[in-house]
Amino acid sequence: MVGLKPSDVPPPLGVKMASAGLAACIADIVTFPLDTAKVRLQIQGEKTAVGGIRYKGVFGTISTMIRTEGPRSLYNGLVAGLQRQMCFASVRIGLYDNVKNFYTGGKDNPNVLIRILAGCTTGAMAVSFAQPTDVVKVRFQAQMNLDGVARRYSGTMQAYKHIFQNEGLRGLWKGTLPNITRNALVNCTELVTYDLIKEAILRHNLMSDNLPCHFVSAFGAGFVTTVIASPVDVVKTRYMNSPPGQYKSAINCAWTMMTKEGPTAFYKGFVPSFLRLGSWNIVMFVTFEQIKRAMMVTKKKLEAN
Repeated sequence: MVGLKPSDVPPPLGVKMASAGLAACIADIVTFPLDTAKVRLQIQGEKTAVGGIRYKGVFGTISTMIRTEGPRSLYNGLVAGLQRQMCFASVRIGLYDNVKNFYTGGKDNPNVLIRILAGCTTGAMAVSFAQPTDVVKVRFQAQMNLDGVARRYSGTMQAYKHIFQNEGLRGLWKGTLPNITRNALVNCTELVTYDLIKEAILRHNLMSDNLPCHFVSAFGAGFVTTVIASPVDVVKTRYMNSPPGQYKSAINCAWTMMTKEGPTAFYKGFVPSFLRLGSWNIVMFVTFEQIKRAMMVTKKKLEAN
């Protein structure tokens, strides 16, 4: 998985987890404006537009936000986003190979079902740890920085404290079920599709195992993942962002969307979701490989000394 050749010595678990977390943070910094645009488009339609502002398309959303709220608004929630990736990606990506080996008993070349099971497992585990950071991130991204419009939160730590005081622990873990569903889908689709596309490219000698191969594999994985996970992602975003009492449950949120806005509501923000996942995958997988290799080289030098 993720570029390891059969002859390579697998890096230690700590190296893989640290590399995955750091690479995911770098990918988040690069793609965060697309993620913020996605959130704004996903929640549009559930309430009256503030100040008459309506978003249209990913780049239209970004330009509208810059014009009305300033460029810093594109990075609302970045601190919580980086906290999320250090907790989340380090588990879902860093543990993937180990969980896969656990299910196969250490055998090579696991089948697709084993890979899917491993991806679903680490995705669900990661959400259990990182859910509060995701709640805060989404709420900051949805928050509009306009004059005369009250802001829900003034800072990241204040947001954690406010949610806990007003909504309890359940508020910090709000939307855990749709998020587990979403991230189990994302993780198994993303990692397994990346593996399969890359193996097919190498098997048919279309490319060598280098940057162009990683680019194509990551981009393809991002598209497939977006198609499969988008409906759950929209429900997750709306439910986590909703004030207490707006929806009874994630299922109620999905039903309300279906009855009030129709099935197309589940694919709101699809283009920014795809652009974000495609570019995020490319940056993350390429960076992950380089950081992991650099850490392994450093580790060997330290051991040699």
